[in-house]
Amino acid sequence: IQCLSAEDCIDWLQAIASNISNLTKHNIKKINRNFPVNQQIVYMGWTEEREQDSLQDRMYTPKFLALRGSSLYKFTAPPVTTWDWTRAEKTFSVYEIMCKILKDSDLLDRRKHCFSVQSESGEDLYFSVELEPDLTLWEKAFQTATFLEVERIQCKTYACVLESHLMGLTIDFSMGFVCFDAATKAVLWRYKFSQLKGSSDDGKSKIKFLFQNQDTKQIEAKELEFSNLFAVLHCIHSFFAAKVACLDPLYVGSQATASAAPTTSGTGKLKYTT
Repeated sequence: IQCLSAEDCIDWLQAIASNISNLTKHNIKKINRNFPVNQQIVYMGWTEEREQDSLQDRMYTPKFLALRGSSLYKFTAPPVTTWDWTRAEKTFSVYEIMCKILKDSDLLDRRKHCFSVQSESGEDLYFSVELEPDLTLWEKAFQTATFLEVERIQCKTYACVLESHLMGLTIDFSMGFVCFDAATKAVLWRYKFSQLKGSSDDGKSKIKFLFQNQDTKQIEAKELEFSNLFAVLHCIHSFFAAKVACLDPLYVGSQATASAAPTTSGTGKLKYTT
């Protein structure tokens, strides 16, 4: 279709996008009837993924993304049956990945409306959408999916090493950070989220946390080594983002119905000894 002006072209694109959006919302409602509350779809839509090998003639490939329950799904074609959901090209845990809406200075080519997703292994995926409203819709949906999943699981524990000893670090939505001995479950230290004043990592396995002691106000450095560095970093970011979102009553109110998903008593909880 050839338009007489750029404005006419944008009007056509927005009209088409609006119809697709309305049909997608209707389809999501129908599909969600077959899934439990904690596995509801909050987003489905087409994007284009940039190939990492920029020497290829075709730099972008259509991909269908879906946010459902705890996961981000990447498909080559939209899922039609329940079985299709098990055949995604890739699946990621939403709280262990990082999504970034790209500024003009971060774009890799002339395409606008792009975002990146860094996986739990540190792999960077680069996506493009047609219109700015599509980008806004994706950003809000990803924030919602992450918030709901953090609310559901409440805590996540990762194995780590401290001075050659096997430990565990639990990121707990209520308590903050708890480091414990993997064998005895004895707590080595614990800090609230508000006590974390800074952190750094070596990009490979080590994270150094800077916590402020509540009594002395002194900064205490704690260094731990992980086999899954990026998953831990992204999880911490997701929990912090959820804590910040909880300070906004309007945001929490908008999620009240969806976040009422039933959870198994004690899911993901650990018992500690002191």
